[in-house]
Amino acid sequence: MRVTHWLLSASIAGLALASTPALAQDAATAPTADEDEGAIIVTARRQNERLQDVPASVAVLTAAALERTGATTADDFVQLTPGVTIVTGTAEAGDTQINIRGMNGARDAESSVALVVDGILKTNTAQLNQDQGTLQQVEILKGPQGAIYGRNAAAGAIVIQTLKPTETLTGGIKGSYGEHNTWSTAAHIAGPIGDGAGFVLSGGYERSDGFYKNIFLNNRSVVDDHRSWSVDGRVMFGMNSDTTVDLKARYAEFHGASLPFNAAFALPNFAPFNPAFYEDVNRHPFNFYSNVRPTNDQTSFDVSAKLEHDFGSVKLTAWALYSDIKQDLVADGTSADFGRYISAANPAAQPAVDACFATTAANTGFPVNQPGFVGPTPIPFLFAPTTGSTFGPYSPTTCDGIQYQVRNQRDYSGEVRLASTGDGPLGWQLGAYYLHIDRTVGVSLGGDEGLGVIKQLYNAPNTTNPTSLLLADKFKTNVYAAFGSLDWKPTDQVSLGLALRYDSEHRTSASLVPTATDPFTGGPINPGQAFGPLLPQAKTFNQLEPKVSLSWHPTSRFNLYADWGIGFKSGGFNNQGSSALINQNFNDGVTPGTINAGVNISDQYRKEKSSAFEVGMKGSLLDDRVTFDLAGYYTQVTDMQFFEFFVGGFGLLRVVSNIDRVDIKGAELNVGVRVIDGWRFFASGNVTDSEIKKNSARPYTVGNKSPYTADYTINLGTEIAAPIGDSTKLLVRADYRITGPTWFSSVQCQTRPTLFTGLIPISSLSFLPASTGDASYCKAKREAFGVLNLRAGIQTERFSIAAFANNMLDRRYLAEVIPAIEFGGSFISPGARRVFGVEASARF
Repeated sequence: MRVTHWLLSASIAGLALASTPALAQDAATAPTADEDEGAIIVTARRQNERLQDVPASVAVLTAAALERTGATTADDFVQLTPGVTIVTGTAEAGDTQINIRGMNGARDAESSVALVVDGILKTNTAQLNQDQGTLQQVEILKGPQGAIYGRNAAAGAIVIQTLKPTETLTGGIKGSYGEHNTWSTAAHIAGPIGDGAGFVLSGGYERSDGFYKNIFLNNRSVVDDHRSWSVDGRVMFGMNSDTTVDLKARYAEFHGASLPFNAAFALPNFAPFNPAFYEDVNRHPFNFYSNVRPTNDQTSFDVSAKLEHDFGSVKLTAWALYSDIKQDLVADGTSADFGRYISAANPAAQPAVDACFATTAANTGFPVNQPGFVGPTPIPFLFAPTTGSTFGPYSPTTCDGIQYQVRNQRDYSGEVRLASTGDGPLGWQLGAYYLHIDRTVGVSLGGDEGLGVIKQLYNAPNTTNPTSLLLADKFKTNVYAAFGSLDWKPTDQVSLGLALRYDSEHRTSASLVPTATDPFTGGPINPGQAFGPLLPQAKTFNQLEPKVSLSWHPTSRFNLYADWGIGFKSGGFNNQGSSALINQNFNDGVTPGTINAGVNISDQYRKEKSSAFEVGMKGSLLDDRVTFDLAGYYTQVTDMQFFEFFVGGFGLLRVVSNIDRVDIKGAELNVGVRVIDGWRFFASGNVTDSEIKKNSARPYTVGNKSPYTADYTINLGTEIAAPIGDSTKLLVRADYRITGPTWFSSVQCQTRPTLFTGLIPISSLSFLPASTGDASYCKAKREAFGVLNLRAGIQTERFSIAAFANNMLDRRYLAEVIPAIEFGGSFISPGARRVFGVEASARF
């Protein structure tokens, strides 16, 4: 891309400016209008140092910036950071994928971004977008950080510092109200509890009715509503002494909706009959009308202890963490169009079949999204075009059944680290890490009699939700790691860093699926059982992760740097039976009604490894009134882990596959301008150019772009902090974020056979060629969109009040597009709409 080449060339040419004194950081997260730029201290290399001394791209949100932007979670942080995007909460609350410079965290695999809170590595991806307490500073590190911050830092790390106990009793409370019955409140209190000891107690509550309503369930706000609350406690002993003990505990709950998706068909050969069969996902009119109220419930508990002891020239840090997160999801099904629930092999399941016919007849003519329609019978349209139905997923009838998903994880981990504390030219760290994970993952599909949901993975044929398909496994992981680093500063101008980590992850998988039959088809409830028992699986994944950095400071406030590192994510297991299910439904090509899709999925996916280079410079002009940060990067990813979604007559399936090789290159430019004291402008941009070089899972996708990667991001904004009295300030902040075009699948502008391709030859439309059912995904790309957020108010030492407008221009955009390639369409979820509101806070 021309812009990429220009920015990469500029980053090299910029080395000629080495004599310019300076400081720079990501403009969108630069110091606030009245902060001292040179005073920002970060922990990007697990040691306190000035931001401008770090030989890497680091975006920082200070306490003042957090307050003035209203940022509280990773979703907020990411929107203020160039080169970083996020998909969160589209399926469930704990479902978060953060993409940094083309490296994405695959759904149902481990995250590519480490979350470190007060020096402790959180181990569950469900915690990525949770509120972590009373925030003091957030750092977003880009590029592989595994050698420094440990597990799952292949793409970067989010490093958070929360409030420590204060020497005197202090506290604060903040509350806001916005449209759509959106409430938020948070409070904290901190202070001493004895000599050298103190505490922090904080909590928060949030709720919203969401932006959309279910028109079948009496226009109820059950599509994207939520409510959540959390409590965080912290006690520290030995503050300001050689030995410090830091104890923390956290409990949180989330209750809300799930899966706010519609389907958009991608069948161009059907478009002459109805244009909605070939739909641009960006033009889709969202309507929700499932007969099942979707729910998502999550509880989180973690407790940690950290010990620090200063021996003089050496500091010992040791910590332990226990975490327990339980979450489940209930929603309507997806497979009504393929007639799974219109007959019963077992008479005990007949009530669900009767309910399907009865609810279809009762809802004939209900206005579902085009090209869907509800006819007098649940027979799919391909078989009965005059009397049948085209339901699409999440229909107003019971014919698509019910899905129930469980993801529970309990883990405990610990780390011991020794680090030098001297002021000499050589610094070092040495340590070891251990993690144990118990994880249960299950997806159950069952018939729906219209009598509610039984929240169990297996239900017998004579129940109201007889289980039809079940994938459920118990996963265990043991992680052992050793790490160390050396930082050498032979002169005041030059520093060299070397870090090394070795990870070994032993993973096991055991099926939880009982031996049972599908009461609707007569086959096993897990397709893998047709080939014998589902036996326990085990595999060990190892990786050495070095990181090298070089920094040159020709002056005390200018930094030229380069770094290289290896990133690593462990391989793992899909639910057993996944490969058999794919082969049976999509790779047969012989049995009437099937296709030869040529998609290769395994019950075991491989480890992901990346090699990343970065070169950059941080500087300033005009007596530090103009700051800039320029960086170029190149990353080669081997066996990139990627989420695949399959839908058909069997129901639905989520798996992780591997893309053998992806090359990523790009550049970032950040500029900040201080017009006058108290008034700043900032701008930043990122361009990422990626290419799939090899993909054995889908060989025809070679040459396409890395999934979930925006072509570019642009952040523009300004902030004013102007005194209007002796102790009062006027605060105004505007942030405009543009996210470039994004593909969400390795399949992009290509034509592929679908289940409709297989059904046409055996349907009433058999006079048409089978290729009539092929899908084209050229219209499944999310287009670029911009979101403007505004805040304005006044602040004193004790109080503040502000008005805000999130998505001020009410820009309609898509939060996520999930193509189900062999289904013939995409599942799409809408982004947040405009919210006007007010916020007030008080401190003591």
